[in-house]
Order: sequence, then C-alpha cells, then structure tokens
Amino acid sequence: MESEPGLAKVAYFSMEIALDPAIPTYSGGLGILAGDMLRSAADLEIPIVAVTLVHRKGYFRQHLDEHGNQREEPDSWSPEKVLEPTHATAAVTIEGRQVEIRAWRFLLRGISNHVLSVYLLDTSLPSNTPWDQGLTDCLYGGDDHYRLCQEVVLGMGGVEILRSLAQTAIESYHMNEGHSALLALALLEEQGRKRNSTTFTEEDIGTVRRKCIFTTHTPVPAGHDQFKTELVRQVLGDIRCKELESTNCCGSEGLNMTYLALRCSHYINGVGMHHGEVSRTMYPRYPIRAITNGVHAVTWSSAPFQEVYDRHIPEWRRDNLYLRYAVGIPLEDIRTAHLRGKQALIAEVKKRTGVALNESTMTIGFARRASTYKRADLLFSNLERLKWIASRVGPLQIINGGKAHPRDEGGKILIRRVLEAAAQLKDVVRVVYLENYDMALAKFICSGVDLWLNTPQRPEEASGTSGMKAALNGVPSLSVLDGWWIEGHIEGVTGWAIGQGGEVVEDASAEAASLYDKLERVILPAFYGRSTAFAEVMRSTIALTGSFFNTQRMLGQYVSNAYFPEK
Repeated sequence: MESEPGLAKVAYFSMEIALDPAIPTYSGGLGILAGDMLRSAADLEIPIVAVTLVHRKGYFRQHLDEHGNQREEPDSWSPEKVLEPTHATAAVTIEGRQVEIRAWRFLLRGISNHVLSVYLLDTSLPSNTPWDQGLTDCLYGGDDHYRLCQEVVLGMGGVEILRSLAQTAIESYHMNEGHSALLALALLEEQGRKRNSTTFTEEDIGTVRRKCIFTTHTPVPAGHDQFKTELVRQVLGDIRCKELESTNCCGSEGLNMTYLALRCSHYINGVGMHHGEVSRTMYPRYPIRAITNGVHAVTWSSAPFQEVYDRHIPEWRRDNLYLRYAVGIPLEDIRTAHLRGKQALIAEVKKRTGVALNESTMTIGFARRASTYKRADLLFSNLERLKWIASRVGPLQIINGGKAHPRDEGGKILIRRVLEAAAQLKDVVRVVYLENYDMALAKFICSGVDLWLNTPQRPEEASGTSGMKAALNGVPSLSVLDGWWIEGHIEGVTGWAIGQGGEVVEDASAEAASLYDKLERVILPAFYGRSTAFAEVMRSTIALTGSFFNTQRMLGQYVSNAYFPEK
C-alpha cells in the first residue's frame, strides 16, 4: 500500500463527495462541488485531507416508465475493488453501544502529481450489529433516526479516524453543510477531557470555534437537519445531550445541526454573494460571508475543448484565470470543438434511448436534481407557444435529466409533467428525458447542448454550478437571476436572463413569458440567422464565466480568508 501523504492542515468533512463517475458516493450538486474543490486542492497542493462515508449502496439507480413514474433500486458497488484499505479504525457510541468504524482511502492526484487523501468511513464490520453495519450504506436514506446515527459516524467518527491516522497537525475543520456538525462536539469533548469535565465553558467553545469553518448551501429552512430532543437523547445519551444543551444548540425544539455549526465556527459562508445576503437574514446573529462556488475546469471541459485550450492558452490547466484569453481563440475553433461535443451527446442519447436527434437543431439542456423549486416544467408552461416558436422561428430539441429523492413526491410529479409535455410536443419539439443523471452523463449534456436552461424559484437557488460546467464548453445560459447567475450574467455576452431579477416579485407565468420571449426574439434568431454573433457569445462565455467560476479561484478564497488568513 502507498505510504500516507504528509500531515494535512485542513480536514474537509462532507456527507457526499463525487470522486469518480464509477463511484456512486454522491447525489448531486453538494457532492460534485466537494469533489471539484478537492481536485483543485490536489492541483494547488493545498494540505487537505477529506472525510466522508462509503455509501456501499450509493444513492440510487433511477428507472422511469413511459409516463415518467420513477422507480429506484440500490446503486451498489464494492469499495474493496476500487479503494485502498487503511490501518485506521475508530469507535463511536450510539444508543449506548460501541459501533466500530474503519476507513478506506481514495487518492486524488493533482496536475503536478501531488496526492490528496479522501477517507471513506465504513461500519460494515462483523463486530457490529447487522443494523449498525448498514449505517454507512445509503446516502440520504432512511428516517431521522438513521440519519442522526450516520451523522454521528461522520462527525464524531471522522475526528477519531483522523486521530487514528496520526493526522495531528489539523488547524482547520471545514464542515461542508451541517451533516458533519457533530465533529464540533467531538472537539469540545477533547477540550473537556483536558479539564476532566463534561460541561463546556465559553473558553472551550472559543477554542473550538477558532478551528472550525462552516459552509451552508441552502437558503431553505427545511433543508437544514433538525432532530427531536428525544431522538438525540436516545442516540447520544443523557450526558452528550446535556453537553449539547450547554452550547445552546439543543433545547426544547431539538438539535439543529446548522446552529451547532454556526455556534462553533469562526468562519461561516454562503456559496454565492446573494446567498450570503439571504443567509444573514436567516441567521442575523452570525457573521456570514460569501464565497461563490465554482467547478473544476479540467474535469468539466470536454476533450475537444481541452485540445483547443491546450493549443491556444497552454497555461490554463495550471492557472484557470488564463481562460480569460479565450477571447483570442478563433470562432471556427470554438464552433468545431462544440460540434464534436454535440455529436458525442447525440450518439449517447441514441445509445441510451434509441432517439435520433439532429445536430443542426438548437438543443436546450436542463439537467438538475428533480426538486420542485428548480421548476423543470417552467419551459412547458405554454405548449402552444413553444410549438409556435419551434414551427415559425426555428426548430428545437430538449434534453432533460435529473433524479427525484425517493421521498420527494413533488419532484416525482415534476418528472411526470415533463414526460407528459414531451408526449404532447412530439410532432413538433423532440423532448428526451435521460435516466440516471450522474457525473458521466452530465459531462455529455453540459458539453453537447447549445443552451443551458435554469429556472429556479427565487431566492431558493443558493448557487448552482451546472451552468458553470456548460460555460467551459462554450454553452451560454438562459437562466432566472438567482444563485451564481446574478454574478455571472451579462446580457447577450455570457447568456440571457429570464425575468427582471432584483427585488421585483414575478409570478411563474411572467417568468415563462420572459423565457419564451428570449427564445423567440433573441436566441433562436441569433442561432439560426446570425451564427457569428452566437459564436461570439459562446466564446465570451468561456472567457468571462470559465475564467472566474472555477474551484481554483474558489479554493484560493478559502485559503486566504478561512484556512490560513493570518498568512
């Protein structure tokens, strides 16, 4: 087994991390963001170690019938076949019993061959009860009881695993969302043990706070983990319940993991400038900053575009800011690279569905987690107008994808609505819904469509990153002004806005009308009638969006502002 890399100074905790398309340890944007950030950390040789769960049954595999009804099955895989075993073991106490944990290792190798370790915690050990063995099986599965037990393993078990690995130089613990907030309790207990006490002083909390960083990813209160006090007492026991009460994070209303993370972190940030503002409104007692998300440029640039960038701006891999000089790439090179990506997508669609799309037709992509606030059905609000646009202005074809959480009936209804619309449009607009949207499929769609569509309900999009991935492949966005698009949007330069944005309150019908107006009067006329102008938008999308909305820039901000600000 390869020797352990050097001592890390930052420990990054996330419930999900997208490490590789073949490893189903992620569900969507949160995991993709975590994986992209760590890939940039390896590129930049930042001393980070990461901790997550192994998720032996993955998220789930999605199957859709002809009506769009979703069926799920486990997406099982074998860590033993693709991960390195380690010597590291730990134990946590759950409901009064010991649960043993081991750690597998995945190595991320950067562009200069620097190695970063990701440790995946696993309770599938014969010493554990059958139920405990399954604690690290399912990502976002089970009920609140299962989820709280998982979060004990991730947060408290993760700290113990790092101790077992002799990672003794950790200066910062970065919580990617509140799922890992119990790591703060583990650190507080370490402080208490120094005084042989099970209560925490403000000095203890201050010591832990100086070590912790918290990134919140959702502006929706329901998206933050909360557990009833009775359940917390059942899982953690009376003593730890009292310990949490002393932090003012566990009271009559239960344990709020976000408040625990907020209380115990010196640096707190949202994932977009507007999301930072929304979060400060939600949590006015805390100094919440903002670092806008990004994507890993090399991962999400298609092979044809990588070849173009290597030829014209060879420093782009080492320093993504060089993508700014995409303004000098000949338009014909942009068109040719994009056409190759589009042909690859069309071939993949044909292989998966049997549907033959046309490479000359304007292709719109919408692929996100199927959640009600993302409004995958907004494009289909007025089918007659969509038919009219396609018939009179220029043909359209639409590619959709996205999974609904097994317990999200609203998300499942959205998928059915899209399939119903597809059936009604079939003679005029071809609509394809691709099953099992994952990292591999995202690479095809983000690089192969002509226009990226995003229609969140404002202000519920914290950031979003799918449009950033598309931009690296010369694909402009048509998006509601929410999340990252508030910062990335330059009308007619990096794409186009749906609605007015700002503080103006618009209903869905007004936003749909704006969407159709942009397609009819601006985008399709440019695509079919002013191809040079459209190619110029593609090029400026790369230069302006790709050069800034990447994880190199994002990680640099974490390093300067959160991890090592004094340096």
